[in-house]
Amino acid sequence: MSTQTATSSQTETNTQTETHSPKTNTKTETNGPTDTDAVRDVLNQLYDAWTNGDADAFAANYRDDATVVMPGVLRQGRNSVRDHMAAGFAGPLRGSRGLDQPEDIRVIDGHTAIVISRAGILFPGEDEVPAGRQVTATTVLSKQDGRWLIAAYANAPAH
Repeated sequence: MSTQTATSSQTETNTQTETHSPKTNTKTETNGPTDTDAVRDVLNQLYDAWTNGDADAFAANYRDDATVVMPGVLRQGRNSVRDHMAAGFAGPLRGSRGLDQPEDIRVIDGHTAIVISRAGILFPGEDEVPAGRQVTATTVLSKQDGRWLIAAYANAPAH
């Protein structure tokens, strides 16, 4: 979510979240997408917003009381996440792309989802995230009024 978000954000080769057969544990909903699909959609929206440098759309995927923890960074609340990303998109993250490759998506109780991902940030001119900026991320989502939102995000260096 900043230059360190660069480290913290996500690993993918295009603007959509890659979904290479992550392990899943979810119930199928009738007449609609599964919870796992809905969680993937939130991540896709999040990283589309990143690619577009749109802090408002990025933060719209977070709960009002969300928490983001990355090395040297603690943000509490959707507005803080939005302000952090707006500053990043206007500065060190301009033109970057957050990448995310879910390795495990688990839906627990139908209202909580945990996503473990390989992640990173691609800066203009880069084709892959250097090893030193690759992270392992944990995203916790909760279903609020039928909509999945990010409740917490944390990452740590992958190497």
